[in-house]
Order: sequence, then C-alpha cells, then structure tokens
Amino acid sequence: MDWLRDMADRAVKYAAGRGARYCDARAEESSSSSVRAEDGRPEYAREGRDSGIGIRVAGAGAWGFGFVSDPGSFADVREAADSALEGAARGPGGGVRLAPAAAAGGSYRAPVSEEPGIGALAGAARECSGIISAVPGISRSSALARSVSVSKYFASSEGAGVSQGHTDTVVEMSATARAGGLVQSVGATEGGRGGMEALGAAGRRASEIARTAARLLDARPARRRRAAVVMDPDFVALLAHEIFGHPSEADRVLGREAAWAGGAWWAGMLGERIGSGCLDVYDDPTIPGSLGCYRFDDEGVGTGRTRLVSGGVLEGHMHSRETAAELGAEPTGNMRAAGYGFAPLVRMACTCVGAGGWDPGEMVGGVRDGYLVCGMKVPSIDARRHDWSISCQYARRIRGGEAGELVRDVVVSGTAPGFFSSVDACGDDLEVRPVTNCGKGDPMQPLMVGNGGPSVRGVATVGSA
Repeated sequence: MDWLRDMADRAVKYAAGRGARYCDARAEESSSSSVRAEDGRPEYAREGRDSGIGIRVAGAGAWGFGFVSDPGSFADVREAADSALEGAARGPGGGVRLAPAAAAGGSYRAPVSEEPGIGALAGAARECSGIISAVPGISRSSALARSVSVSKYFASSEGAGVSQGHTDTVVEMSATARAGGLVQSVGATEGGRGGMEALGAAGRRASEIARTAARLLDARPARRRRAAVVMDPDFVALLAHEIFGHPSEADRVLGREAAWAGGAWWAGMLGERIGSGCLDVYDDPTIPGSLGCYRFDDEGVGTGRTRLVSGGVLEGHMHSRETAAELGAEPTGNMRAAGYGFAPLVRMACTCVGAGGWDPGEMVGGVRDGYLVCGMKVPSIDARRHDWSISCQYARRIRGGEAGELVRDVVVSGTAPGFFSSVDACGDDLEVRPVTNCGKGDPMQPLMVGNGGPSVRGVATVGSA
C-alpha cells in the first residue's frame, strides 16, 4: 500500500503541475473471499485481490476522471492522470464549484476482532445452511458467507492525506419450503463492518427463517386493502433506504441522476412539512459496526450525523462539496465510490428512521384490525421516490391488538407523503441492518450500506402478489 500511496501523491502533484484547478487521487487495495453452501454442503469458494488508483480533476470545463489497475510504474499512473485532465478540458464550460472543506489528515481502520478467513467463512456458510436444512418441510437451503477487506488512501491538491481501512463480513441466507405447487422462500442477511464477530446472530436467524418458511405453506394470502400496519425494524430499514435515503442524495434532488435512477419528489421543499410530528430521519456514517461506517468520504470530508427530517419537517440533504456549493449547504461527507475505478457519487451511508418511545407490543396492541409486517424483501419505487411498493418476508394478521395468523406473499404500498403523514408511533427498538445491494450510477456502482429504524406504525395498502 505504501507504493500505491506514493503514486497517488505523485499523481496529484503531476495533475496540479499540468494546470488542474483541483485534483485528487484515491489509491486502494482490496481482498475478498466468499463461500456458498447449499443444503448443508459447500458449493464453491472464491478469493480475489485488486488494487489501483483513481484520479479526478476539476478543470475549467467539468470533471475528468481516469484510473489504472495494478500500476506497474508511474508511467501507468501518469496516463490515467492525462485521461482525467483531457476529460476535464472537454467539458461544456462554467467550471466546477466546490464548497470549502478542511484538508483532512490522519488514519483510521475499523476494528476487527476475529479475522474472516476462507475457512471461517466456509464454516459459517455450512452451519447456517445446515440449520435451515434440518427444519422439517424445507426443500432447499442456501447461505453465502463473504467478506471484503479494503485499504484506501486519499490525497488532494488542497493538502489532504487520509488513510482508512475496513473489513465487511456478511452472510446471506435463504430457506425454501415446497408443498405441491406452492413454494415459499424466506431470506435474511446478517453481518456488518467487522470480522466473524459480525455474524453472531446468523445461526439464530437461520433457524427463524427456516421455521417461518415451512409455516407459510399453510398461510393464506392477504386481501388487498388499506389497513393499519406495524412494520418491524428489518422492513423499516429497507423503507428508510428507498424512500428516505435515496431521495435525500443531493445529486438526485438536483436532477443529475434522473436519466438512470430518478430524482426526488421533495426537491425544493426544505423547511416544509412532509410527514407527521413523530417522524425523524438521519444519515450517520459514524455508527460503529454499520456497513456504512467511515470517518472520511472519498473527497476527504469528515463525517457526522446529518439530519434529514426532524419532527416531520424536511431539514436537509446529503451532499458532496459540489452539490453543497450549488445549494448553499455544508458538505456532509457522503461522496463515495464503489472502488478506485469509479468516480464518486453522493451516496447514503447509514440512513435511519429515528427511534421513538413506544414499546413495540403496545404499538400492536393499539391496532384493531391490521398487519404486523416483517422482514425486507423486494422494493419497487417510482422515479421520484414518491410511489412505493415493497414486499416483505411475511406478515401476521392483527385482530383486536393481537398478532396472530401468518399471511404470505405480502406487498405493502403507498405514496411517500401519504404514508409519512400517517405515522403515529415509532418504537424504542431501533436496529441497524445490513443492506448489501445498493446500486446507483451509470455505470452501476454497487455498495453495501447500513440502514435502520425502529418498529413504525402507520397506514398503507396491503395485499398479496
């Protein structure tokens, strides 16, 4: 890593010497391991390594970007810098404005208690798949245990020099039950930023999803109707991701992502009420153990909690230095890339619905007729993040304040402002969950992030697919 770090510093000096108004470089090394098991038996194991440098230049015209994988000499790095310089010069004019940010320095590595070697990952995958397979009624089980360890260095022409590192370890599990022509699958993901210690709850969750999948074979679908819903923290985590996190990314608010991933329905509404008074939302890259935990973003901006919604009022967005300059805000440390081969974008880190003071049992007890919605599954959201539809792993019918019979194939839908306004209770059971497949950009940049929230009660449309 020392050699790559030196090449990044030289690249910044070279680009600045060629007249770049601003330039930065990100040097990265990564190693990854994954093991998949099905029905209690290993299916495959993979390992990989990667390294390279990404160089970004702000010229008189626009941004330019170039990168090099596994450079053999500075000549390779210089070629990537030249590509970035040329791209910046070809822009439409007008220049790039950046909000001021202190030149960051220092180093940080997220702690790891137990290293996730290939053997440990294989054991976790076999164990979780075996637990699922042992439950009567299960026809197929799978578990994918994987880890990635990243070391990165950021340097800029403003004097920044930051070293960071982290290891992410997750296991993604699925339990499938079959009876006749009916198939029911329940999945779960466990893990976070850390080593094997992040998988401490994986065995318990494997047992839970297997038993639930088997029981869903006897469950009935839900009749489509508007109803009171109590959403568990895992479902709320995906809700926070899709209808709070993404539309709070300032490049979407400005319409710069519209061609690929949509905009934001609340653009221009800062300071306006968009939900009930008990609704608070924030993004926080400083939460230990979250897949979105880091100290500095890929512009060298330090991180902290960003308040997005306070008491139902839209209060802020997530920013890069460029969007902050355009909207008269402060950079929030949310500029990130999926790796050295990508230019950074505004990305959520760990967007959460804030906890309230309600006991989750009391929230269910206050519902005469409705549903307890459990577990994130598949989202479908419109281009402005206004209309949403998210399937859950399963639900329970609430009658007279008691959560009873299982309901299968449930899809919950609504509009963002309509649902936000209906929220009348948030629980004291906030959890941060791993979300391993956040995508944004063109070309697509997949990232693992954290999202969270407590149990939330509101009104939505419930039906079965």
